[in-house]
Amino acid sequence: MSKFLTEFKEFAMRGNVMDMAVGVIIGGAFGKIVTSLVNDVIMPLVGLVVGGVDFTNLKWVFAEATEETPEAALMYGQFIQNVVDFLIIAFCIFLMVKAIARLTKKKEEAPAPAPAPEPSAEEKLLTEIRDLLKDKK
Repeated sequence: MSKFLTEFKEFAMRGNVMDMAVGVIIGGAFGKIVTSLVNDVIMPLVGLVVGGVDFTNLKWVFAEATEETPEAALMYGQFIQNVVDFLIIAFCIFLMVKAIARLTKKKEEAPAPAPAPEPSAEEKLLTEIRDLLKDKK
């Protein structure tokens, strides 16, 4: 059992797993922000433009509710709202990936450090003298 726990600990502490965990947490929070943006800002404006329609209430009713059965309806308004959610999230991720690729490209294109300057004639001569003195000892 301890070998299993050790393997699990090694797996959980790898860089990729930790990065993925951070990504999932940030993604969840980002999803809430985008959902609020769509529900509270974009869709009311779209509804206003198309005549005051609230997209979340759009539905096609197959069977009305009775005392014994609930309403059977196709909630296509909610689907439209979820598609808009998805498109905004996909666009934001596209922009982030593009920005990261641009930053990575700039890092790769950074010039190599300049080579050390050539030693002067005096320094070369002193180095030769030092080497000769070492050989005589």
